Amino acid sequence: MHNGWDMIVVGAGSAGAALAARSAALGKRVLLLEAGPDYPSAAMPEVWRSPNPLRALLDPAVSARLLQQGLWTRRTEKQDPAPYSQGRGVGGSSSVNGQIAIRPPVEDFEDWARAGCDGWSPRDVLPYFARLEDDRQFGDEPYHGRGGPIPIHRTPRAEWGSVDVAMFEAATAAAYGWEPDVNAPGATGISPYPVNSRDGRRVSTNDGYLEPARTLAGLTIRGDALADQVLFAGSRAVGVRVIAGGAVVEEHADRVVLCAGAAHSPAILMRSGIGPAGELRSLGVEVRQDLPVGRGIQDHPLILAGLPLNAESAVRSPDLRYTNVCIRYTSDDPAARPDDMMLVACNQNVLSLATADVRFGAGAFLVWLNQAHSRGALTLTSADPAAQPVLDQRMLADPRDLSRMRAGVRTLVELARGPHAAAITHGSPDAVNAALLAVVDDDAALDAHLLATAVDGQHLTSSCRMGDPAAPDTVVDPRCRVLGVEGLHVVDASIFPSCPRANTNLATIMAGELMADRID
Repeated sequence: MHNGWDMIVVGAGSAGAALAARSAALGKRVLLLEAGPDYPSAAMPEVWRSPNPLRALLDPAVSARLLQQGLWTRRTEKQDPAPYSQGRGVGGSSSVNGQIAIRPPVEDFEDWARAGCDGWSPRDVLPYFARLEDDRQFGDEPYHGRGGPIPIHRTPRAEWGSVDVAMFEAATAAAYGWEPDVNAPGATGISPYPVNSRDGRRVSTNDGYLEPARTLAGLTIRGDALADQVLFAGSRAVGVRVIAGGAVVEEHADRVVLCAGAAHSPAILMRSGIGPAGELRSLGVEVRQDLPVGRGIQDHPLILAGLPLNAESAVRSPDLRYTNVCIRYTSDDPAARPDDMMLVACNQNVLSLATADVRFGAGAFLVWLNQAHSRGALTLTSADPAAQPVLDQRMLADPRDLSRMRAGVRTLVELARGPHAAAITHGSPDAVNAALLAVVDDDAALDAHLLATAVDGQHLTSSCRMGDPAAPDTVVDPRCRVLGVEGLHVVDASIFPSCPRANTNLATIMAGELMADRID
């Protein structure tokens, strides 16, 4: 060890917590820096443990502590900027997300391998998915694990909400097959959502990884420590400049690993002089390495069909799981890829149905584009580390995405207007979905509606893309090393070559697990 630490890890979220804890357990002296608060598991607000994260989101005083403030996105070219939510503090977004513990299908990692990501094939990543989990139902299967830091649970059918049941029955009638384990290789069809909870309470990466590791002599965690930029000696990263308590501090290490998430890892790189040269110069940042940092971002665009619930189907408890059922399927579009679409049941509607009679509560069916071609960009507006980057997601900009989303919405409407949904609704759902129904049969009008109303899944990826070092869109090589410099890695969802066909949390934890073994 030539510097103060063997490794500095920036960001204590889904990847950073796993990477730091595993690395410290291997004997490394690790400094884990987190811009948000550090707190023991017992100090987490109890409302964030709820199976229904909407409870915390609807309480600004509670949510503000663990959510990023001031991060904005323009989702499509037809929309105005809107807030973009991500977690802050130890555990990162695993402390505030929907607790969905779903793996990407194997085809994603086959695509990654073809894109030059050696060592990220299905065979390579499977052991790390198994290592991170404690799967209650399927842990004894050869492609699963028991005893890992993240418990995985599937809500029994008897405990599903009314919208879960309606979607399951509607999809079964429409001949979608049943798959009890969506995380099994090759799984497709209707499945219960796997959830990272134990006894109905959220388990974040702070709970699963950091809490047990806090007694390790080699792990030091510092909260409220904002990373400004990476420090260099020549072409080698040697530390991080940090703002903590109003003071500027420099910490030094043999290796620096950015795990600050797909919005903030690229921002740190750009403030450090690594990014698009023209953009950096416009901010007065000296260019160290001209790389496409921030280019190629992706997320999952989604559309909801609202369901005003009747008295018999009313939500039984504010802590009811907001979703337990998903349907992975392949679109019939000429641009289809395997499992490129997803349908989801929502027992409690994330978006208020303000125009509806919702005296008994509101649910929804939703569809999202599970595998996208459209790509956007993340940019800096200032070299000030307190200034948030800006997202221009450009969702549905690729015609292949728009055509598949159009077909998916028509499937969504068919299910929402069918007899199984009718059995749980108070009156017809047509009134709350009038704007969508008015255009659903007209391609051009529907496209315009989708561009005006699509929201994102809060699954930002691909801002520091991993791939073949010779490819023009690559920022990090398959060992997550930033091109053109030494001693600097990025390990989080920003490195994903594309947004996976799944919620991103489990794959992000997997990346932290895998790279703990590969960073020497």
